[in-house]
Amino acid sequence: MISSVQTRLRRLATVVAAGAVLTALVTIPPATATTPLPPVAPTPQSINRVSSDVPLPDQVVVVTDEHTDAAASDLLTSLLRQHGADAVTTVAPGEEAGLGHRLIVRLGDPERADVTRVLGELTVPDQAEGYVLRTALSPQAAELAIGGRDAAGQYYGVQTLRQLFVRSGQRWAIGGAGVRDWPNMGLRGSIEGFYGPPWTTADRLRQLAFLGEVKANAYIYSAKDDVYLRDQWRDPYPPEELATLGDLVRTAGAHHVEFTYALSPGVSICFSSPADVAAVIAKFQAVYDLGVRSFSLPFDDISYTKWNCDGDQAAFGDPGQAAAGRAQVSLLNTITENFVKTHEGARPLQTVPTEYSDLSDSPYKTELREHLDPSVVVQWTGTDVVPPSITTDEAKQVSAVYGRKVFLWDNYPVNDYEQSAGRLLLAPYDKREAGLSEHLSGIVANPMNQETASEVAEFGAADFAWNDAGYAAQRSWPLALARLAGGDPQASAALEVFADLEHLAPTFGSTPWQPQAPVLAAKAAEFWHEWQAGDRFRAAQELRAYAVRIRDAAAVIRDGRVTDSFVAEAGPWLDATTLWGSAMVDQLDALVAAAHGDSLAAQRLTASADAFTSKAKAVRTGNTNRWGIRQPLIGDGVLDTFIAQARAATVG
Repeated sequence: MISSVQTRLRRLATVVAAGAVLTALVTIPPATATTPLPPVAPTPQSINRVSSDVPLPDQVVVVTDEHTDAAASDLLTSLLRQHGADAVTTVAPGEEAGLGHRLIVRLGDPERADVTRVLGELTVPDQAEGYVLRTALSPQAAELAIGGRDAAGQYYGVQTLRQLFVRSGQRWAIGGAGVRDWPNMGLRGSIEGFYGPPWTTADRLRQLAFLGEVKANAYIYSAKDDVYLRDQWRDPYPPEELATLGDLVRTAGAHHVEFTYALSPGVSICFSSPADVAAVIAKFQAVYDLGVRSFSLPFDDISYTKWNCDGDQAAFGDPGQAAAGRAQVSLLNTITENFVKTHEGARPLQTVPTEYSDLSDSPYKTELREHLDPSVVVQWTGTDVVPPSITTDEAKQVSAVYGRKVFLWDNYPVNDYEQSAGRLLLAPYDKREAGLSEHLSGIVANPMNQETASEVAEFGAADFAWNDAGYAAQRSWPLALARLAGGDPQASAALEVFADLEHLAPTFGSTPWQPQAPVLAAKAAEFWHEWQAGDRFRAAQELRAYAVRIRDAAAVIRDGRVTDSFVAEAGPWLDATTLWGSAMVDQLDALVAAAHGDSLAAQRLTASADAFTSKAKAVRTGNTNRWGIRQPLIGDGVLDTFIAQARAATVG
């Protein structure tokens, strides 16, 4: 760790010595040892300021070799050009001498001599996907080195660099950082496992790019709409659909995301049939030929009270928990032996057990624990289909039940069930206990039918899975929203207002695990407290300002600074937010008018608020979820309740 006073003094001397050179590059306010670095997500294991910010000149040299990851190198070059480097020259180690460039970026194996020199006392982590990044200044040049434990580590180091660019007058600079980082969980990402209208190919391509950006390495293709995964699992893909899958697989690889193909044969398979086992292998072979190296056989949402063929009765006994366990173990072990272990590069087989959402032992789980190949990765959704929280003790218990670390399929922010009807789920990723990395092999979040809106919660899930000990929901959540706003402060603030109105996170029961509109609820409660205490002008002034922010949020979100796909997905909710916000502003003004004895104004404003409320209730979503066309819910139970209370106080 870089923390000693002596080390800091040495760095300070280096910065001072380099001052003349840096001033010749770009005139910027000097960054001091106390100047905060930009926030980085996922939260690094260690990040410290090691130098002043490094100005980005017009010309940059990038030093790579044959072991440098191509995706990392391409991303690095793109980032440098995006931030103002007109000429980026890529050379091999040793060829940079004499080029005269004032910024040299070294990317590759941390054991490479030139990378090691710049990294100094920062050593590369032992963990897979780990990396080290460090800036260094000398009178001759500014340097930056990124060394990765492996190709993914190099790529993730560049993704961290992407977040270290800071404005410096009319130019850009790179935050003077030393970063030593690695993931706590080996599997991190998303599982497209929802029911209802599917993502488009464009959605999936966008999701894969997003996952790479947040250092997530897993995408499980378990689309319920793909009939070739479930209902017609034996049938080969038509050529055009197979080609589309190939595009997705290649895109995933370009972002260091493992594309997992999840075939769900449980609805009709005859476990004892050699023909059906061969059909599974044939289906896996078809996508292996596309480049897929990770496979899953999920058995979720099926019954084990009946067999699909008479042969299974003879092979495994009467239907039931133990028999289902024996049958599934038989298939999983056979595929592991005859496919996974015989195909170069294939990852351990994954599965979702039929009993995926509790802690109790059973004859079914006993079969899996005692007979399932130890390499098979078992998924679990927590203590319920949509769990309100997940603790380390629960993860420890379920790992003991299955005899291995489990892989968490987290059903948040998925919104394909009745309790989520009419909702976007934009609350933070929360209520998952630090320390889960000791008991879980990884986390994949099950997203909404709305891909870009899902990225808010997925951002937090990736942040948590990378560094659960350093995760803070209230730190990560604003960063996720700001990302959608391209970092624009006004648009980010509008998204925070909007997301507060879509904060409720339901479960399959009647009690949500995250409350609706907590910011608005607190402001409304404070308003009524001050109003009743007699400080009416101040109370109305403060709440009205926030009501105006609600009313105007959609217009700000739609003015071009927020990601287009989010704006399109959230369209009905944005429409309704404007109307509900307008109703709140008018009803609050009506209440104030009535308090001042202006009954005519109070009546007129109340009528206007009523009209806005009626229009808001008439807005409908598109047919984008299994629950169909519904009223988009906006701060329900908080915003509408306040308007009703204010109306009663106005006319009463």
